[in-house]
Formats: sequence, structure tokens, C-alpha cells
Amino acid sequence: MFDGIARRYDVLNHILSAGLDRRWRARAVRSLDLRGGELVVDLCTGTADLAIALTRGPAGASLVVGVDFAGEMLRRGQAKIVARGLAGRVCLVRGDATRVPVGSESAHCATVAFGIRNVEDPRRALDEMHRLIRPGGRVAILEFGTPNVPVLRSVYAWYFQRVLPRLGAAISGHDSAYAYLPASVGEFGGRDALCTLLRAAGFVAIRAVPLQLGIVYLYEARRAQA
Repeated sequence: MFDGIARRYDVLNHILSAGLDRRWRARAVRSLDLRGGELVVDLCTGTADLAIALTRGPAGASLVVGVDFAGEMLRRGQAKIVARGLAGRVCLVRGDATRVPVGSESAHCATVAFGIRNVEDPRRALDEMHRLIRPGGRVAILEFGTPNVPVLRSVYAWYFQRVLPRLGAAISGHDSAYAYLPASVGEFGGRDALCTLLRAAGFVAIRAVPLQLGIVYLYEARRAQA
């Protein structure tokens, strides 16, 4: 399914989010408080938009390892990386988010943008993030949520369940992919469920920060100091 929508994936992200997806990724990068020189692992990297954003500016990560199982997504991500001259700073790997080919405690930070709900076993992916980052290391996870204003919640539910699947199917040419999106968000659970999983994986200082009144949440956490 993800390979099937890869050709239009970036365009649809920008259209369906009204361009807010760039702002959300930038907010996630700021939460990591990078100083330059860090190794960051980006799980479910897709076409590498967050991986690329992690390298921006003088304090950007020195190396980002992006992991995803969808080969066509990675192919398109690699083309963007080469076009931006980032081949030496962003490395894309086809792999499983629950078995990441990165050594224990070797990364400074780990990220996931709108992908943790797609992992078959999210808890195992969070365990992997905890394993691969150093004590004191940070994680940032972006995921869809439910708006906390009642009127907006109703409008958003209508858009998310009625408009978005049809618009996504029309632009991507893939009938089921954008019906999967609201279904997967509904099945995944909300803010409290993900915070509970983060806590169970051993993370501390967990925060769920609502963005655009809760349409999206940024989950921040740390691995405890040794």
C-alpha cells in the first residue's frame, strides 16, 4: 500500500494538512534541542522529510539514519537527499522498526513522524527506540490526535472520515490507502494509550503536546540517565 502511494505521497501530505505538516516536523526537531554533531535515528522515515529536516541549520544532526520497510518510499526519499546534497548526512535503510540495525546506546535521539501506529507491534518499536538511544537521549513522536474543542472535533471528524479518503484516493489513484488512514488512527488509541506505551518502554519525562488544538500530538520523552 505504501509503495502504491509513494509517487504522490509528499504532495498529498502538503495538500491534506494545508501545509501544516512542515510546521509539525519543525516543531518535533526543535523539541530535540540538537546542538550539532548528533546521530539521530528516524523510524518509519517514508520519503525522508523528517530525516532531512533534522539536518537543517547549524545545529542540525551530523548523521540521520532513516529506517522504513517500503522500498519505493525510500527510493523517492533518496532522490531528495541526493538533490539536496545530503548523501553524506542522511542514510536510508530498508528495515523493520522493531529490529533496527543500529547499535545499543549509539544514537543521541530517535524520531517517528506519523508512523508508530503503522508498526505491527508499537511497543516493540518503542523498546527499540529506548535501546538504541543513549542515557539522557530524547525521542520525538508525531501522531494524529483528536481536537480538544468540541466544535472543531466534529468538523475534523467529518473531514477526516469523509473528505480526506475521497480526496486522497482521487489524487493518489489508490482507493484504500486513505481510507486506511482514519481507520488506523481510530484503532490505535489516543494520547493516554501512547503515553502508557512510552512509560512501559522505560521512558521518563513524557509529555504529549497538542498541536493545532490536538489535531496532531507531539510526544516528547527521554531515556533516563544511567
